[in-house]
Amino acid sequence: MADMTDSAFCRTVRAISPSASGLIVFREMVSSEAVVRGNDKTLNMTDIHPDERPLVQQVFGSDPATMAEAARIIEEQHHPEGFDINMGCPVYKIVHNFNGAALMKEPELASKIVKAMKAVITVPLSVKIRLGWSDPTECLEFIKVLEDAGTDLVTIHGRTKTQGYSGKADWEMVGRAKQQVSIPVLCNGDIHKPELVQEALNISKADGVLIARGALGNPWIFPQIATGATPISLEERLRVIRLHAGLHADQYGERGIVSFRKHLTWYFKGLPGAKTLRELLHTISSREDLDRVLARL
Repeated sequence: MADMTDSAFCRTVRAISPSASGLIVFREMVSSEAVVRGNDKTLNMTDIHPDERPLVQQVFGSDPATMAEAARIIEEQHHPEGFDINMGCPVYKIVHNFNGAALMKEPELASKIVKAMKAVITVPLSVKIRLGWSDPTECLEFIKVLEDAGTDLVTIHGRTKTQGYSGKADWEMVGRAKQQVSIPVLCNGDIHKPELVQEALNISKADGVLIARGALGNPWIFPQIATGATPISLEERLRVIRLHAGLHADQYGERGIVSFRKHLTWYFKGLPGAKTLRELLHTISSREDLDRVLARL
């Protein structure tokens, strides 16, 4: 998830999920054009801490040659365990440049991108898509195009681009798409509680699930899936928040704690007194500020 699943977030998930076997983290998407241009900020986003592995780096773009070169550069410098192409993002600033979900309207171009990247990388390549642009059945043919091009795995978010994040994810349609191919398929969308994992798998018959928004402010979802859901105590919540904040500050510098506020909104979502607490937390500018607010709890 852009601006959320950075190195600090992934390391936090790993730190509290030692028993979550089969867990693979997907890093936030980066622009292939920015990588090829040598943009320092973007290249830093592709750096991988040993504690994050195994890790899949997501890339977006619409030019096959640029996507391939970006993948080559990232693999040469950082050696992720896999790459993922974003063909599912519905956000305007992505799709208006023919990236993200816009590629579902261009199956021939999508195929060229997959083939170009497969030709230069030595690790598996997956693609993240939606059910379609506006028609939820578009994925039924599009997924076959991806398989024919050499894609190793496909993740399907159970909504169309036009739906955005509204409505309910259609796991049954994900299952219909899975029936069209022989490669593994992951089900994504609305899996925000541990008990929903098995339900999503039962309905979609997918080979696994990909959890995105369900992990925001809730990195415990992964060990809960592995060992069973247990309530998260306030002490444990505060411990992990401090851990995450420390890793975030290590990655972005002490002033980077300001950008950590977005995570605090999620960590306290739905808790008693959350609104008042968030108002205080959204004024912090250092770890000391954060500790003072959390100590009040």
